[in-house]
Amino acid sequence: MMIELSAKLTTGTVYLAGEALECCITFCHTTQPEHRNSQSHSDILESLAWVSAQIHCFYSTSGNTGDKTPTVGKTTALEVTSCDIGDVVFHTKPKILFCDLTIPLGESKTFWYRESIPIEAPPSYRGTSVKYSYKITIATQKVGSHIKMVRIPFRVLPISPIMNMQDLAALCGNETTEELQPTNPFSEERKVETTLSMALQVLQNLTARRSPNSYMITNTRGKVGRFCLFKSAYKLGEDIVGTFDFSVGTVTCMQVSVSLQPEEVVTSKSPSKNVNKENSSRSMTVARSHEVTLGLTHSQLILPIPLHITPAFETDEVSLRWRLHFEFVTTNDKLLANPEDKDWNAPLNVPIETMVWNLPVKIYSTLPKQIQQHSVGNDAYTMYIK
Repeated sequence: MMIELSAKLTTGTVYLAGEALECCITFCHTTQPEHRNSQSHSDILESLAWVSAQIHCFYSTSGNTGDKTPTVGKTTALEVTSCDIGDVVFHTKPKILFCDLTIPLGESKTFWYRESIPIEAPPSYRGTSVKYSYKITIATQKVGSHIKMVRIPFRVLPISPIMNMQDLAALCGNETTEELQPTNPFSEERKVETTLSMALQVLQNLTARRSPNSYMITNTRGKVGRFCLFKSAYKLGEDIVGTFDFSVGTVTCMQVSVSLQPEEVVTSKSPSKNVNKENSSRSMTVARSHEVTLGLTHSQLILPIPLHITPAFETDEVSLRWRLHFEFVTTNDKLLANPEDKDWNAPLNVPIETMVWNLPVKIYSTLPKQIQQHSVGNDAYTMYIK
């Protein structure tokens, strides 16, 4: 005889910090096919002593799986092995779902676990040096047996780099959404602003506004061109759109590539022994656009922001920012003296120079439903308790 534990997040697998999650946990008393004809009266009933659930946020660094010690201040069964995948930097209080539950053979019992994620909680992040991961830990014990656990992973997005309540209130007071959302002048209802709703309001204002900025690109030999970026704040899944104007250049631009890169800076506050006490920064490329621009007077940039990346955030251990990394391949030779010449042949050798330029951009979270529409299905996690 055994009990099958099945758990599934009914509200999705992606959440904003400050949102509430809901997990459906079902216990079913079942039997193995080969034992169906040999069951005794004592096998008809199965008992569970207790079941509890809580949220854990694990932190680990490269080459570090955490100290094999439980979190200080808590001695619940859920935390005996809570550091086997990293140090626990955040956890909610464990909730006891039931005690002394008896399930007859062939029947099932369903319970619900609901918990809110603090708005100041760190986001899910898998960087080159640092990793944050979230899991719901469900622990149970059958009478006369060992404790069993199942962990359900989920993703947490930062609401914004603004975590201070007073800053949120000040920004919401200074930044109005009247232009973005229609209002009903006859309505007498006033919606109570929560921290999450205020943060979402600020997030919408920051990413909805267009504020074009132009940059003149130059090197030691002259002007390469002008780049215009229509806005500097984006949400996950949006396109970074810009234009190049090479007609103002005095230097020929043969090709240009633009990469979206994170800047991960591990701070000296990190408690891990495996992290250098000096600030260390690492970059990689998550999206890239490349175009040959020889002979072009204008070009455009359309660079999609992947949904799987982590928006900008900052904790005591690490900070993450984003930038556009430009690479311009230029030459001082006039390769196209007469663009209308139909008999023009490309030269065999061209003296070139490569110049790089980094432009910071701000990337914020999007609504979880936008990510879950493009993600794999939310499967149930199953564990057998014998």
